[in-house]
Amino acid sequence: MRGMVRAGLGLGAALRIALAADTVSIVVMEIIDNLTVLAIPGAMVAGLGSVLFWSSLLIALALALVAATPVNRWLISRGRGHAVAHRYHHGHGH
Repeated sequence: MRGMVRAGLGLGAALRIALAADTVSIVVMEIIDNLTVLAIPGAMVAGLGSVLFWSSLLIALALALVAATPVNRWLISRGRGHAVAHRYHHGHGH
């Protein structure tokens, strides 16, 4: 957000862009990640040293990426998300 404010964007606008850039994508990823881990038998109680823990994490994050990618593409196509945030990071605002 600091980069966007330094580029001349108001604090409120910078906050809206920052939230839009991350929140929707993170929410989608977290929902898919958590549902996947819950669906894999034993994954919730698997220890850090178990293959089940790491394999369920890998599967959950891979599925979360697949689910979040269209969301990010949609945000970018509508002029939202990281495409907007990065425009302001190097002082290239408005």
